[in-house]
Amino acid sequence: MPTRQPTRIRPRRTAGDLAAGLGALVVLVALVGGVPYALLRLAGPPLSPELLHLNLLTSQVGTSMIVAILVLLVWLAWFQLTVCVIVEIYAGLRRVGMPARVPFSGGTQMLANRLVSAVLLLFTVSAVVVPIVRPTAAPAARPATAAASVTTPEAEERAPLVHVEKARKVYVVQPPHGRHHESLWEIAEKCLGDGRRYPEIYRLNQHKEQPDGSRLHMADLIRPGWVLDMPDDARNVHVVPATQQRGETLKDHPGKPAELDGHTQDISTRGADLPGESRTESRPEARPESRSGDTADGGRREPYSTKDTAKDTPEEATRDTGGQQQGLELLDYLAGASLAAAGLLAALGRRRRQQLWHRAFGRRIVRPKDDAAKAEVALRLGADAPGSRMLDIGLRLLGRSLAAQKRIPPTIYAAHLSAQSLDLWIHPPAPEAPAPWSAHDGGQVWRLPAHEGRMLDERSLSEAPAPYPGLVSLGSNGEGRVLVDLEAAHGLISLSGPQTTAALAALAVELATNRWSDRMTVTLVGFGEELTVIAPERIRYVETLAEVLPELEARAEERGQGGDVLTGRIQGRAAEPIWPPHYVLSALVPSEEEGHRLAVLARKGVRTAAGYVVAGQVPHATWNWEITEDGRAKVDALGFEVDAQLLPRRHYRALIDLFETAGRFDGESMADRPEPVPATASVEVRVLGPTEIAGPEPMEEGRATLAVELVVYLATHPGGVHPVVLGGVLWPRGVQAAVRDATIARVVDWLGTDGAGRPNLYADEAGRFRLGPEVRTDWMVFRDLVRRSHTDAGVRAVLLERALNLVRGPLLNGRPRGRYAWLADDDLEYDVTAAVADAAHRLCEIRIEEGDAGRAVAAVRAGLLLAADDEGLWRDLLRATHLTGDQERLRTVVEALHRRAAAQQGGGGMAPETEALIDELLPSWRMRSAPSA
Repeated sequence: MPTRQPTRIRPRRTAGDLAAGLGALVVLVALVGGVPYALLRLAGPPLSPELLHLNLLTSQVGTSMIVAILVLLVWLAWFQLTVCVIVEIYAGLRRVGMPARVPFSGGTQMLANRLVSAVLLLFTVSAVVVPIVRPTAAPAARPATAAASVTTPEAEERAPLVHVEKARKVYVVQPPHGRHHESLWEIAEKCLGDGRRYPEIYRLNQHKEQPDGSRLHMADLIRPGWVLDMPDDARNVHVVPATQQRGETLKDHPGKPAELDGHTQDISTRGADLPGESRTESRPEARPESRSGDTADGGRREPYSTKDTAKDTPEEATRDTGGQQQGLELLDYLAGASLAAAGLLAALGRRRRQQLWHRAFGRRIVRPKDDAAKAEVALRLGADAPGSRMLDIGLRLLGRSLAAQKRIPPTIYAAHLSAQSLDLWIHPPAPEAPAPWSAHDGGQVWRLPAHEGRMLDERSLSEAPAPYPGLVSLGSNGEGRVLVDLEAAHGLISLSGPQTTAALAALAVELATNRWSDRMTVTLVGFGEELTVIAPERIRYVETLAEVLPELEARAEERGQGGDVLTGRIQGRAAEPIWPPHYVLSALVPSEEEGHRLAVLARKGVRTAAGYVVAGQVPHATWNWEITEDGRAKVDALGFEVDAQLLPRRHYRALIDLFETAGRFDGESMADRPEPVPATASVEVRVLGPTEIAGPEPMEEGRATLAVELVVYLATHPGGVHPVVLGGVLWPRGVQAAVRDATIARVVDWLGTDGAGRPNLYADEAGRFRLGPEVRTDWMVFRDLVRRSHTDAGVRAVLLERALNLVRGPLLNGRPRGRYAWLADDDLEYDVTAAVADAAHRLCEIRIEEGDAGRAVAAVRAGLLLAADDEGLWRDLLRATHLTGDQERLRTVVEALHRRAAAQQGGGGMAPETEALIDELLPSWRMRSAPSA
């Protein structure tokens, strides 16, 4: 495929810049050098003889005395200006950040700042260097400009955004890292390309109220969580409606944090790193030569294994003692990989449902601990399920539409997913895209707007095949996720740099769990043996390339050219994909012979249902990827340079531990923690279904989400929570103490006082926040009723029925995406599911003993509202429904159970005891469920 070679824009000074700089230089020389020269020639030194006379204070004031005083004032003004100029020059040349403030020199220092800034442009340029492509060769790489810097004028001209209302740009001040705090200078340098433009940001935000209620009064006093209005040419910022208030949630906008009340999240679209953060990974020293079996990182092959802890470098061992910093690292990497996080979370959900399917009565499923729990928190925070869905359904719809029009599908070599749209960069250009896609940039970009993607009907496309399964995330570019198609390389892809194994692990995880592929095989060479626990049906591991090369060559020979892969795919079915793709990811540097065989195998000149990514500098590679030490990914043929998606060793181990925990079926005992239940309640917190806070007046919508989550957390942790811990729970990426305390204060006011005048939220003597004695939760009442049912057999059924009547749906149903991530590291979700299922089982047994089949069915269905994946409850439902004597109703339950089992367990079927029960109660069910010939 012809491609354009990337080049870079070199910063250039315009004629206006030169003229302004020369003029400013002349003015500075005149003021700093000319003024004192003129004063010395015309008026004399600063202190004239009249001012040095001994009777200065008692003598009569004459004309000469007035002139002497005026001359002294001019000298003082010149001295003040000179000091301001020196301060501004020092700040500009040394890039120390915000220049020091010279006392009593507001206007003078501003004048000095403008003059010095203009003069420095003659000698230094701080324009941002962005990758572009030359306007030559084939047009395939033109959209690479948009990938690297969508906000350039050229990109905006080619791919204009469609605004439905007037918008403005804002920046969310990030939390401190160690002792480093953001300044307006750094924000101006990051977003405007020149730190000396910080006064523009200051003037836009001066005296405007911030989310925590404070205002900007001094340019060097800004706080994390503040939302700053930015100039129109700012980059790496949010784009929001002009009417949106600073305290409102940034919904459907790039880099949206869940709350602006101090909630700090990455500013790039869909989970890239925080501005200013760098990604580092320790690595072995590179060796000058590599042999077959060597890794690209330099040493002999060492399995990328959870068991291989002794091989961690000293830097990793140091990081592993960092406590909270470790959690932040997990958040930075795993939450930043938003599409991979969505796939991993879906796979984990399937595994959890299998655990529930086999849960033993009286035990809950196993909860992850330590790093595994932190990894799940990160996945919940970063998972972009809507984006993953739009990518999946959008591509399947595209394939079906092209098949209906009998068109040959174009090559999609890359994609860009943002909050506004899904862009596909295609070759050759096609100016007519099937609806709802639209063509841009002369047909080189096909775009699906986000609002159109959200309206696509997933059910109608369930049988549509996935036409582009090789799309995988390369990284993020500040505007969204950048994906490349491994098959579009039409050859071998070489991957070099100090973090190749981390990059390969990230590719493997996303390929194995994404939803925009049907059946596929991912072969890992020399690393990732444990990744089979995540997706055993997709991933396999071999130790050397020699083990897999004969098989690959035989398969390629069998298929031959075989026609067009894309056309075959779109005309097939999802359940029976044409030529299931096979992707090979090798952490081993191939020998010369292996490299030649791979190049011949991969370089067919046409698309094949295969992709090959090999570590090291490999001859004859079609694409060369480089992962730099600071975590940047560069693709030479496409002109991309983005923040790479990586999975370092510790994060890899955490994921493996998480999935291994989800594969345990032994379960854990539930701890019984009795709590006093208040007889009367001024505030009711309901979590057994949709979240509700009854009692206080509704809070304003922009702040309600965070306030409700705070109350729910305190209500489910009655022992009290320290404010620092509470801040870490609600703002996992960090928050300033003032913002946290202001949020708590608002909730204190919102909840008010109880009947005795006591606050419903207060701090105890130890400084922990607790809810008052008249705050009650439905979970608290549920456990109390179940506990009492154990001791009083006479009213056991009544108490259990009252407990189950509290269940209104799944736990915290409808919670916002990205919130309540702390559930992954908490017992609540596991305890509630097991307790509700067990209560429903007990009540069902009681009703069956009483001969009341109808009420037994009602008891089970009440439990299934919350624990829908508990197979024990489904067996109870089968028995209870059978006792009603309604065969059609029983058949309906069996068919529903059969569908659920097939969906939740990947077609693996039900537990043997469940099938045996169905055979006993409804022997004809297998005939009805058998597929037709």
